[in-house]
Amino acid sequence: MITTLHIKNIGIIDDISIDLNKGLNVLTGETGAGKTLIIDSLEIISGGRFSKEMIRKGETNSFIELCMYEPENENSIDGNIIISREINTTGKNMCKINGRMVTVNELKDFMANFIEIHGQNKNQELLDNKTHLKCLDEFIGDEVKNIKSKYLEKYNRYNEIKQELKQNYGDDKEKERKLDLLKYQIEEIEQAKLKENEELELEEKHKIMQNAEKITENLNEADSVISDAGIDSLSTAIKALEKIENIDEKYEKVASNLKSLYYELQEVSRDLSSYNEDVYFDEEERNEVEERLDLIFSLKRKYGNSIKEILEYKDEIEEEVKHIENLDEYINKLKSEQSQIQKEMDELGTQINKIRTTHAKKLSQNINKELIDLEMKNAKVNIHVTNKEEYYSTGKDEVVFYIATNIGEDEKELSKIASGGEISRIMLAIKKVLADTDKMPVLIFDEIDTGISGNAANMVAEKLNNISKNHQVLCISHLPSIAAMADYNYFISKKVVEERTNTNVKLLNEEEIVKEIARISSGKVNEVTIKYAEELRSKKVS
Repeated sequence: MITTLHIKNIGIIDDISIDLNKGLNVLTGETGAGKTLIIDSLEIISGGRFSKEMIRKGETNSFIELCMYEPENENSIDGNIIISREINTTGKNMCKINGRMVTVNELKDFMANFIEIHGQNKNQELLDNKTHLKCLDEFIGDEVKNIKSKYLEKYNRYNEIKQELKQNYGDDKEKERKLDLLKYQIEEIEQAKLKENEELELEEKHKIMQNAEKITENLNEADSVISDAGIDSLSTAIKALEKIENIDEKYEKVASNLKSLYYELQEVSRDLSSYNEDVYFDEEERNEVEERLDLIFSLKRKYGNSIKEILEYKDEIEEEVKHIENLDEYINKLKSEQSQIQKEMDELGTQINKIRTTHAKKLSQNINKELIDLEMKNAKVNIHVTNKEEYYSTGKDEVVFYIATNIGEDEKELSKIASGGEISRIMLAIKKVLADTDKMPVLIFDEIDTGISGNAANMVAEKLNNISKNHQVLCISHLPSIAAMADYNYFISKKVVEERTNTNVKLLNEEEIVKEIARISSGKVNEVTIKYAEELRSKKVS
């Protein structure tokens, strides 16, 4: 349920906070005071459309924040969920759920689980056949839910096969063209006889080739210096020390160290000579390396960023060639599976149709009983369930609400005959029937009483009261009977402060509630209207 609604800079609303409660919350007040703006704000925070013209004059942004208490929801923190939406004059949106940034579509999908808004425009959804099917399945409940789940599993696989059959490489000519291309690619890669670390080795070799002259020159110089100035000098020094090494141990030690250096320098000299031999490449060898690198680069450009990726690509297309060459067998296998799934879907669809047809009669009867209470005694709703050839995600049925509003008239589709006021009452009748099975926590009714009065108004008030036992209900109304039935009454007014019009919201006490009921009953507050208001209110209290 909604616990707090905070609105800032929407139309004539400057900055208001409304604490809402369980049960039936009714908003009444002056015309143009901002009641509809409150409903508009709830629609905006639910991911609805927003016009920049709604931002309060002189301000750069609008802000709406909603706190809900939903202890069983996984997104709640200690049972609380905080949703906010800020919109700037630049058109920039900032939506958050418990401080986490989300897109408008994510916000809309999330809020669709918590708030349902009904009004003169929103009721048009009742004319959509998808809504009719949803209403019927909600009424049926678990009896159809499990079968629909099995059917949906088959339906998803059916569509997967359907899509796969579409992507079967077209006709035989297209198939052969594809095979030729793939086989050419395989042959091109195989002829290259690639090895995974080959490119790195070739690049190192090519680098040496490019610098061969420079390397040879410096290796020769180093080798010459070591041989002439190093090894020969050490040899002379060693011979000199050997003549005195028997005189003192320290001379022997120095001689030994020099011998070690002498051998090490000889090893270095041999290495340099070996390196020098390796540096020599003839022109033919250089060309071979460069051609090989060019080939690898060409294959990389076509088939992957590395030799490893090229080889992996080859494995993939080899599998694809096998798949295409065995495609007829594979397609026949898919078609066989598709045919079997169709049979199973037909069986499940028939079961779903029988359940829906049976419950459609019950739902029609229940709605018609509610319509009698709502002063539509001659109206008859008849729910048609038609089993179609086409497969839908919900089964094979098309569900359409039909209505005959007067005795002797032919029934017609709801969308083609019902007026706005009638749709409101039909919708209310459906909500009353579905009150026990409808899981929507919050229901919002924007002037559902438009076009009704008298006993019909009293019955609308009673239905709203009954619905509010299982849902939090927020309702804007101009009817005293609905205001009298409220658990909580809010008075919406406006006043001018410093040449700016501001909306105010006040939660009324019992005495103020009676006066407000008296005001909206005749426009005057006097002894007669007060007494009438007290009588209406006593029905709620009792």
